[in-house]
Amino acid sequence: MNPNSVAVFDSGLGGLTVLHALRARLPHEDYFYFADTRFLPYGDRSEAFIRERGLRIAEALAERGAKALVIACNTATAAAAEAIRAAAALPIVALEPGVKPAAALTRSGVIGVLATTRTLDSSRFQRLVTDHAGPHRVLAQACPGLAEAIETHGPDSPPVERLLDAFVAPLADAGADVVVLGCTHYPWVAGMIAARLPAGVTLLDTGEAVARQLERRLSAAGLLGGGAGQLRVASSGAPAQVAATVARLWGTKLPVEHWEP
Repeated sequence: MNPNSVAVFDSGLGGLTVLHALRARLPHEDYFYFADTRFLPYGDRSEAFIRERGLRIAEALAERGAKALVIACNTATAAAAEAIRAAAALPIVALEPGVKPAAALTRSGVIGVLATTRTLDSSRFQRLVTDHAGPHRVLAQACPGLAEAIETHGPDSPPVERLLDAFVAPLADAGADVVVLGCTHYPWVAGMIAARLPAGVTLLDTGEAVARQLERRLSAAGLLGGGAGQLRVASSGAPAQVAATVARLWGTKLPVEHWEP
């Protein structure tokens, strides 16, 4: 990567939604995006595996010259963010489901959260609910297979449609008026989720909040700016396959290199 790049990592390509928000707010930073597709999906891995993998990735990115690290994966945040923060000297910004802003927005008192099973089972998510949900009811809807279907088949595919039919209906039936998109893949299908909910339901995506936090952290550390808006993408999986998915989701072709931390 270019020296002093902002490193962004996810198990797959859902984190591109976060990268889009970062580049919109901080367009002059250089970015290195790493998709750990060799081990996709993290949601099916043990917490111990995700923690050790996250530590290895963070260490390798720091060695390559990253000036900050964005964990653009709710599952990786839940399992590994605390360990990474304890081990790494560079600024760390981690994504997590927006339970706190959802609690401030809800009028019905029912908050829906769509996320991976691993994220919802984590102690970190349970603390989010305990600390921020207050008297509100939080419906945690696990979405096994949804992230993989979005990457493999595309956002508008029949497999994705079928999964959304199953996962969104319980939230609509329960009267949730705020639904948290608790996985970086889900903004790709936000319109399809909204179409399955009553009019007026708010969808919460935390990408913009992550971008604001990164800006604050870089500014506080005297690291803001100095780039040229360059972007490099790498994957631990097959670069050609990943590049095809990137082109479909990102909307333009980007070169993808192979990299193993």
